[in-house]
Amino acid sequence: MEEHNIDCPYCGESISVLVDSSGEDQRYYEDCSVCCRPILFEVCEDMAGSTSLSIKRDDE
Repeated sequence: MEEHNIDCPYCGESISVLVDSSGEDQRYYEDCSVCCRPILFEVCEDMAGSTSLSIKRDDE
């Protein structure tokens, strides 16, 4: 698990989240700890082994 600081795509608050970067691509929802709205997390690993994290609103 890796800790990341992100800005909520709804309220704009900076929050700290734990992301499982175990090596396989993942998509999951986690609620913002400030405004409680659902954030879509997409964790992807490229061929070189680097992990990228993207976050989106539920309605995007």
